[in-house]
Amino acid sequence: MKGYGNMGKLEGKIGIVTGAAMGMGLGTTKAWLHEGAKVALFDYNDKVFEAAKELEAEGYDVLPIKADIADKSAVNKGVEKVIEKYGRIDLLANIAGVIRIKTFAEMTDKERDDHFITFNGAWNLCKAVVPHMIKNEYGRIVNMTSVTGIIVVDVGETAYGPAKAAMWGFTKALAIELAQYGITVNGIAPGYVATPMQQQIAKDSNAANPDAVTDATAAATPLKRLADPYEVGQLAAFLVSNDAKYLTGTIVVIDGGSTLPETWGAVGGIY
Repeated sequence: MKGYGNMGKLEGKIGIVTGAAMGMGLGTTKAWLHEGAKVALFDYNDKVFEAAKELEAEGYDVLPIKADIADKSAVNKGVEKVIEKYGRIDLLANIAGVIRIKTFAEMTDKERDDHFITFNGAWNLCKAVVPHMIKNEYGRIVNMTSVTGIIVVDVGETAYGPAKAAMWGFTKALAIELAQYGITVNGIAPGYVATPMQQQIAKDSNAANPDAVTDATAAATPLKRLADPYEVGQLAAFLVSNDAKYLTGTIVVIDGGSTLPETWGAVGGIY
């Protein structure tokens, strides 16, 4: 609810969140709003307007923008609308993603390429937003990657894994280039999160009984549950706040401990 606490850690900041109509995008949007930011919600789905309407009814300052992030022209126009309304952009969360569980033999070239909307969309948003951040000598970017592709991989993820792995490399490379301008770039690598995308994974894995897949996934996680999208959003809020101003090029794992057997050599799940 509006008025959550006193001054939020993002008070007065202007942010863009992609994939903001649902799932981790909506969770991040809510977390940023609760911390005092004004947020432009980017999504290709008409549900972005429903989400914005509900948030406005709670008293938040939001701007819904329907845009395909794979379309550079649509992204540029959307960013122009944000600048027109708010005058600047301080924060960017590249959350939008695609997943379809299919084996390498089954997957078409188009389905493969669709997975890279994650990377191409983040690229387009950064191309449009970063010049404004450089001009203001300030910016905070957070990219949504995954534990899949770098730490673990499952059957049916020959496209999803590489797409998410690309986000790891992009985050670190961009962080090096933008540090000189006072811009930080960090990433979040979730495990299983209770989102519509997770529900799709469960259906793709077992159409007859997707709930069984979700229950088994939760049971196999040390914390015995899936993450709530808002918990991921809270991490995103931290990473773009002044509390994290000395962090850049870092990927933070939030997976309830599910990849601990694979990451025994890492320190604290941070890369």
